[in-house]
Amino acid sequence: MFFELPYWSKLKLRHNLDVMHVEKNVFDTLVGTILDIEGKTKDTIKARLDLERMGIRRGLWMNRDSDKARRDLAFFSMKPNDKKEFLKFVSSVKFPDGYASNIARCVNIDGGKFTGLKSHDCHVFMQRLLPVGIRHLLPEDVVKPIMLLSRFFSQLKAKTLRRTDMFQLRHDIVQVLCKFEMIFPPAFFTSMIHVMVHFPEEALLAGPVNYRWMYPIERLLGELKKSVRNRAKPEGSIIEAWVQYESLTFCGIEEEHPGTVSSAEDGEGHPGDQQSY
Repeated sequence: MFFELPYWSKLKLRHNLDVMHVEKNVFDTLVGTILDIEGKTKDTIKARLDLERMGIRRGLWMNRDSDKARRDLAFFSMKPNDKKEFLKFVSSVKFPDGYASNIARCVNIDGGKFTGLKSHDCHVFMQRLLPVGIRHLLPEDVVKPIMLLSRFFSQLKAKTLRRTDMFQLRHDIVQVLCKFEMIFPPAFFTSMIHVMVHFPEEALLAGPVNYRWMYPIERLLGELKKSVRNRAKPEGSIIEAWVQYESLTFCGIEEEHPGTVSSAEDGEGHPGDQQSY
């Protein structure tokens, strides 16, 4: 559909990919697989059968020694004791006030999983906790590409980007995905995993991602959702709350700087006051 647009061939930034949601989905896929979380892991029975059908990665095939086939734990997934140690480490981490939410509340040690992680929690987890937590719990061949991926997101989200760094990131993310292909089954590579290749190129065209991601939009939508009082008519509740907010802002400006707003219509206000409003 898009390629039928007349300007599509000349459009350089064709997809302004949202780093926030992509990082969240990559985190869910990666952590769900290395922790072998049911419903989130990509190392499923169907994935193992696909490997058998393609005749590759014999070490990950289903174990058929007995009458029933079973899926043994893969080398890239944590053992139960290691998983519990990793979750205890995450629950013990304390962040400065305002840096991140209380991630310990999202840790379910008995269930061996995370629940209720928000996008910003995954953002902090990917860059700060994951490289440290898995260092001595997984094989070195698995840890290194995950650490490179963590560094990739950390450098990509810097406030100031250098072209040389983006060229290096463009090379690094390809290396990371190639190493992932030698570790994880093909089912691991969803569309969110592949679109990471385009992030450095988009950063070269559009600049730092903190001016293009969805965090400020999500915060605004969260505030609008809080203003809903009548769930039968949410749109009207949001409009009324927004009108009240704008009215209070207007009155606050007029009270703090008299004449800034009202005298502007009469031509009595100072140009500086009008411009400041």
